[in-house]
Amino acid sequence: MSEQDPTRALEKSALNIERASQILGSGDAASLELSSRRTGMSFQRTRMSADRTLMSIIRTALSLIGFGFTIFQFFGHVLELPGSTLKPQAPRNFGMALVMLGLVMLTLGIVYHLRYMKGLRSERELMIKEGLVHGESHYPVSLTLITAGLLWLLGLAAITSMSFNTWPFG
Repeated sequence: MSEQDPTRALEKSALNIERASQILGSGDAASLELSSRRTGMSFQRTRMSADRTLMSIIRTALSLIGFGFTIFQFFGHVLELPGSTLKPQAPRNFGMALVMLGLVMLTLGIVYHLRYMKGLRSERELMIKEGLVHGESHYPVSLTLITAGLLWLLGLAAITSMSFNTWPFG
């Protein structure tokens, strides 16, 4: 990451504030600068809020996947007990349904998150070009999104294991 000359950054910021002042018609430079900074911070808060929403989806999907796999394992062992009245495929079918529900929910959450963040980034870039927001902070790839992807792979491995009674959980 290259260091920018602070004087040059201030001059550029002053030009953007002057341009915004011309567009908006009134207001002093200090209030426009503060408004620009607050708007930039609101983008960061919105980004963090989207991450929190994805985390809640991850939490729910993890519960469904874990509970589905647990039902599959527990009632699979109950089938081995003498006198069990469970149908042979019942634990597998119910467990797989819960795992699939978790995977579908996680998939929809990831897609929603990606689309929302794309829109937020494009809105932010437009405001930066207009000089209404400082573009000093960047939007890295969300660790929450990476975690969601890894959980999705784990759920896929669980459903594969349940379907074919194979590695890694069979």
